[in-house]
Amino acid sequence: MLKEMIIAIQAYFEAHRFIRKHKLWKWILIPGILYTLLFMLGMYFFGKTASTFIEWLAKETGLQDWLNALDNSFIGFLFTMGGMLLWLLQMLFYFSLFKYMFLIVGSPLFAYLSEKTEAIIEGKDFPFGFRQLLKDIKRGIFIALRNSLWQTVYLLTILVLSLVPIAGWLTPILALLVECYYYGFSMLDYSMERHRKTAAESIFFIGAHKGLAIGNGLIFYLMHGLPVIGWVLAPAYSVVAATLSMYPLKSTGK
Repeated sequence: MLKEMIIAIQAYFEAHRFIRKHKLWKWILIPGILYTLLFMLGMYFFGKTASTFIEWLAKETGLQDWLNALDNSFIGFLFTMGGMLLWLLQMLFYFSLFKYMFLIVGSPLFAYLSEKTEAIIEGKDFPFGFRQLLKDIKRGIFIALRNSLWQTVYLLTILVLSLVPIAGWLTPILALLVECYYYGFSMLDYSMERHRKTAAESIFFIGAHKGLAIGNGLIFYLMHGLPVIGWVLAPAYSVVAATLSMYPLKSTGK
């Protein structure tokens, strides 16, 4: 799995060179700017909602009154850390929902970008058909909804675990790995879809190559550490990188 993660990470550097060489910037910037505007707006409101929820939970459960009466700084520190982790997990959960909404809306564009990438690599065009485009959109929506459902199940389980002192401190890492896997899954599926693999075949293949999905999703999230520029580039770069990362496996027939 580590080798596949390295392949997926290196694919982002290859994607940057590929985009520059073939002048694909318009397919990168248009969805990227839209994504960035929606991302900033969503995170602002999500952040306020998460803080309000934690305050409400502490009040309704009586936890805040109990901590005040206990007056123990160490226990207070543990629960403060737990509150911060709970806030962070909520933000990851909200981001996950936003991400899948954008994947559903942008599915036609991402499918086209993945197809264009492979067409340039192989030096040929894939035949375009409106009926096939509708099938591709339907497939993309199905995969996005399927992944969002399973990811939500895992994140809710992790959310409960985060309430356990000390042990819950590991939950952001677990949540991030789950996020990376399912996002990378969606990016890799565009290539599977184009080669007429069924959803079941795609699920089996990507499940057997988790490193590609995790590596792709990991760099996507790390790019968000670079405000604005990283947000603009992250979605489309991940599509191109996922398409490029499939080729080492394709060439070996695995």
